[in-house]
Amino acid sequence: MPIKKLPLPWLESGGTFPPVDSAWDSNSEAPGLLAAGGDLSVGTLLRAYGSGIFPWFSEGQPILWWSPDPRMVLSTQNFRLHRSLRQALTRFTRSADCEIRFDTAFSDVIAACASSRRHGQDGTWILPPMVDAYCRLHQAGHAHSVETWVDGKLVGGLYCVAIGGAVFGESMFTHIPDASKIALAALVGFCREHGIASIDCQQNTSHLASLGAREMPRKVFLQHIERAQLEPPINWYFSALYWNHILSA
Repeated sequence: MPIKKLPLPWLESGGTFPPVDSAWDSNSEAPGLLAAGGDLSVGTLLRAYGSGIFPWFSEGQPILWWSPDPRMVLSTQNFRLHRSLRQALTRFTRSADCEIRFDTAFSDVIAACASSRRHGQDGTWILPPMVDAYCRLHQAGHAHSVETWVDGKLVGGLYCVAIGGAVFGESMFTHIPDASKIALAALVGFCREHGIASIDCQQNTSHLASLGAREMPRKVFLQHIERAQLEPPINWYFSALYWNHILSA
């Protein structure tokens, strides 16, 4: 993610973010880039996510803050359960050796995501400062892991941020075919159970689009999360009954 040295607002620790409509536009070299600097404290991350902003930077760069327009969002009602994934999920749910867990191995999940590579990146974007920051956010109750377990082994999963009823997807990993997709399906089932309408996916990728995610104008996205984050916190627990929201759809 090379960024030329162009004018960019610099945040002091604990500083206020600039308005998101001042982010670089789609014609720039880094669409959605908003600011640099600041810190990755729990308070700063909550203020960022609550305003439609997220951190993303590579080794050797300062903290970079982003708010792209449009925003990639997965409507939980539009999640695509392709035939092959339905078959894999059916096998998974019928096996006594397979299960979904929430928040039992957050540090392992984010470490596995950090060792994976994000689309379009030469190396990981989940650097040690990011790992530490999201582990603190997890301890504060605002970052969660969705874990795919087979034969007692963690084989795939994802982690996300949640503020009230606003859910922001971060990264996924898989060690066996379909394990990360099964984790996402579990998150969708959980969201449907609790009336969560959408999951933020941040930026457009063909993989996300194949699962039903679509671009949304940032203005509409911000209106949604403004309402959703005011909802009461949700008990992040997965029940096998939530699969009914996926397999019976």
